[in-house]
Amino acid sequence: MPLRIKPTVDFAFKKIFGSPENDIALIGLLNAILDFERPIEAVEILNPFSYQEFSDSKLVVLDVRCRDSAGKWLNVEMQVSVYAGLIERLVHYACRMYVDQLTVGGNYALSNRSISICLLNRVLFRDIVQAHHRFQMLDKESGRELDNAIEVHTVEMTKYNLDEKTISKASKLEQWAFLLSKAQDYEAEELKQLLTGIEFNTAITTIETISAKTRDKSMYDQREKAQRDYEWAISGAREEGREEGVEQGKLAGTIQTLELLLGEAVSTDEELIKCEKIALTTRIAQLQQRLRDRQS
Repeated sequence: MPLRIKPTVDFAFKKIFGSPENDIALIGLLNAILDFERPIEAVEILNPFSYQEFSDSKLVVLDVRCRDSAGKWLNVEMQVSVYAGLIERLVHYACRMYVDQLTVGGNYALSNRSISICLLNRVLFRDIVQAHHRFQMLDKESGRELDNAIEVHTVEMTKYNLDEKTISKASKLEQWAFLLSKAQDYEAEELKQLLTGIEFNTAITTIETISAKTRDKSMYDQREKAQRDYEWAISGAREEGREEGVEQGKLAGTIQTLELLLGEAVSTDEELIKCEKIALTTRIAQLQQRLRDRQS
């Protein structure tokens, strides 16, 4: 029987990668994404998995925060939807981890690199096929990088070629994307044959435990339902926003036309899209009145 457990559901993701006894799985995932010259050998999970954080039905983004043996601070999260402000939030998390290192009276020079990682089950950048983006602080002209600063990674798993016939020869990151995206469709032993290594074995065994253990499976089902409800609500909100956006676009176009007729500086799309609908309609009325006054 297939495992029928989606690792992208927050309960499963946190149990797989946020349990201290599974640190080998987290280390494997981090090394696959970060690809450091010197791989991570050990991590300390700062917000370990606990049943308490899943005790209510409220859907929250649960991340795994850790610090490696070299002192780097890392935050890893799974996102099943893409929304406005996601990148900015990842930057904020990285900055917050960077600032939190500094104790009162501490030395700025002792701050370590802070890395925010987001695994996505949706497409974020539609204009490029690149699946893994690494954003760093560097000088554009010289290419000089600030080593001990902040770093943001996004991994769009759906952009990888996740074919079981070739996955055993794929990169480690592609293999993790395969596991996270398709584990629910396979039996545990099938997965262990496709994805070899202690890090994958640890993750697959945890997924198998969730599927078999009554308490885990019950909590997983609750969280999966909450996630589906959340996605449904987001989808509805997007549709409403899309319809409102079309109307706002028309209002913005009317303003720009009136400004052009009046010989005034034409407002940019960026300026107008930030305005509320009532502000746009008020602006149109004012421009129309000025145009009538000029024509009278």
